Amino acid sequence: MLKYLCSLALLATLVAPPFALAKDAQEADIVFVNGRIYTADSKDRIVSSMAVAGNRFLAVGSDSEVKRHIGPRTKTVDLGGRFVSPGLADAHLHNEGGGPGVDLSAARTLEELLTAVANAVSKAPAGAIVVSNSDWHEAQLREQRVPTLAELDAIAPDTPVVLVRGGHSIYANSAALRAFNITPDTPIPPGGQISRDAAHRLTGEIIDTARDLVKLPPAPPLGEADLLRTQEKMNSYGVTAVRIPGIYKGDLKAAWRLMRRMADEGRLTLRYTVYLPGMSLQSGTEARQLIESWGVKPEEGNAWARIDGIKIMVDGGFEGGHLFQPYVEPYGQGGSYRGIETIAPDRFADIVTTLNEIGWRPTVHAAGDAALAEVLKGFAAADAGSPIRKKRWTIEHASLTNAALTQEMRRLGVQVSVQDHMYLAGPIVERYWGAARADRNTPVAAYLDAGLLVAGGTDAPVIPANPFWELYFFASRATLSGKSYGLSQRILSRAQLLRLVTINFARMIGEERSRGSIEPGKLADFAVLSDDFLAVDVEHIKDMEALATYVDGRLVYRSPRYR
Repeated sequence: MLKYLCSLALLATLVAPPFALAKDAQEADIVFVNGRIYTADSKDRIVSSMAVAGNRFLAVGSDSEVKRHIGPRTKTVDLGGRFVSPGLADAHLHNEGGGPGVDLSAARTLEELLTAVANAVSKAPAGAIVVSNSDWHEAQLREQRVPTLAELDAIAPDTPVVLVRGGHSIYANSAALRAFNITPDTPIPPGGQISRDAAHRLTGEIIDTARDLVKLPPAPPLGEADLLRTQEKMNSYGVTAVRIPGIYKGDLKAAWRLMRRMADEGRLTLRYTVYLPGMSLQSGTEARQLIESWGVKPEEGNAWARIDGIKIMVDGGFEGGHLFQPYVEPYGQGGSYRGIETIAPDRFADIVTTLNEIGWRPTVHAAGDAALAEVLKGFAAADAGSPIRKKRWTIEHASLTNAALTQEMRRLGVQVSVQDHMYLAGPIVERYWGAARADRNTPVAAYLDAGLLVAGGTDAPVIPANPFWELYFFASRATLSGKSYGLSQRILSRAQLLRLVTINFARMIGEERSRGSIEPGKLADFAVLSDDFLAVDVEHIKDMEALATYVDGRLVYRSPRYR
């Protein structure tokens, strides 16, 4: 009899379904087990398993807790102990890099840069203008400087050449200066700079609003392929969401329309938060006109593509950041140059007060400390009419501050979007602003200690879009050139560091209830990383990569290394 009962038990085991869904448990589409999953929840929990149903996390916890959601149709993935993060995000991205124009990103010496430009000149048709894309910076060169006017003239005496560097500067040869009628006596537009040497001769450097004097060939029409390239590149880094502050491949309005259409068609694998291009605004009336021309409402859109505000500028980049004290010599021009003020304080206050009245939020570019003071004064004027706290008003960069300005940011409830410019450009910033201000640049730890909400980004293509370079700089304060700046501003907590590009990003855009962490009910955006981010040696962070990226519960990128 015992033998008969044992045989029946064995038979029952053999014919039982391979998965037995626990009573009252919802069946998952995919269950991930045997991992090291950083949730970024309020307790910074690390768990071994998570379940996904549809496009959301169903359960998070131990293997035994989550396996109860395994049913006959559930796919199970053994992570093999790998590290999983919530989807990474870039809080300040213009595009992924590349695009039309001479690519100088691989140049490591001036000779290599000039050779690449000379080759393009030799192939250019008569009457053409040779233009670079913006994927380069003098900090990547052994000589740590831009080419001189004479050097550009030597390789292109008759062909106009314009080198676009980042989002604030261009460098033109003499043929280009002649083509655009720029002379030593050309009036400098407000908010711009046409650089001259001590003898009043042009150097070829043209900054910020003065760049409008140079009419470059129009970019090719924006198409679906542009968005596809962006999302493919960013997904390959483990990035699942980005903020686009005012500029995207030359035509943000066309990009917005494409984003909405492709979202409706289910073709997006990257979530976009967009800010209208208000960089040239000079009044509240112009702000109203910009909004009307776009025909959108505040926070219009969905989780794939949504409008969150308007981007405004009050100064330039490192070569034009508005400072309380002059630039170091010779850039200080005898103590007279303190950077560029692109908009007068009273005009800025009018814009942000108007935006506050009509229910829109600004995000404002401010690099220098004087620029930051101008922004906060304008914010305070708007706040006096209607409090802005909890309205998610944001400052982009906030590269230089002081204790009083930081406390005013806290009082007003201002958010800060920071980037890793110093990783590439540290020595150049030191040359412009001096060693003391270079050390104080991008004081992320001070902002966090003050209780400010801080999210991280790259400002690509100004800096490469690699989030691991960004995280490495914030952890180490080391630069590509080897020198470190502001060691007191290192982020020593790995969890706090990773939160900059996960849940803090979600909070910055007001979406923390639906994404940014691995918790039941939230959108299933996450990345499997090559190393344990919480334990890997600091020096190895910059070499990390994404092995797989999931957005909305779907696998959208897999590294050839991932099996």
